[in-house]
Amino acid sequence: MKITHIFFDLDRTLWDFDLNSQKTLLDIYKEFSLKERGVKSFDIFLDHYKEINEKLWGLYRQDLISKDELRSKRFDLTLNKYSIKDNELASKIGDTYVSKSPLQTSLFPYTKEVLSYLKSKYSLSIITNGFDEVQKIKLKASGLDVFFDTVITSDFVNAKKPNPTIFNYALNINNVSAKNSVMIGDDLLVDIIGAKEIGFFQIYFNPKNTPHNQNCDYEIRCLSEIKNIL
Repeated sequence: MKITHIFFDLDRTLWDFDLNSQKTLLDIYKEFSLKERGVKSFDIFLDHYKEINEKLWGLYRQDLISKDELRSKRFDLTLNKYSIKDNELASKIGDTYVSKSPLQTSLFPYTKEVLSYLKSKYSLSIITNGFDEVQKIKLKASGLDVFFDTVITSDFVNAKKPNPTIFNYALNINNVSAKNSVMIGDDLLVDIIGAKEIGFFQIYFNPKNTPHNQNCDYEIRCLSEIKNIL
């Protein structure tokens, strides 16, 4: 087996989504004076938002809500937890989040070191369920864009991981077969099992050592471990 192409997920694999989101939300909490509006604890506000956001993303991945619905509802529902019924405020916060969050630049440890190492040996690409315009801003702002030959988003392909359509599209535009490809990601179902069913070699990035019963080719807790595999 000769590996020639490496495909990465972006959020929570290279780009530290949770930390970058938290930084943005703290800025929003202050900018929109949410404490004065009755949101007394930022930490509790963050917990409410994360719970609601995850549920809505689950619906979005199943094509049960649109991108616009996801963006508008997550802050509307979060503010509703505090009996704040203000669609205009929720919309403004939503727009601010989408514009500011991708400019955050926190990455997982060893991200650039590992990408530099891999770039000299393989063709690198991104396969992400994130929004097309947002993901490209993230890559550029954090200096990751220079490492990748192609960036495949579910927005553009109109299919979300683990749908085989997006994996097959990624293989086709890179003119490579699954048996010569590796998928690296943090979501066991979406990234790893989805890629495995197509025939990819898989590396599951599991930094929190979350227990599971799935079989994958490799499992790592730190990106630096990739250098021992590839």
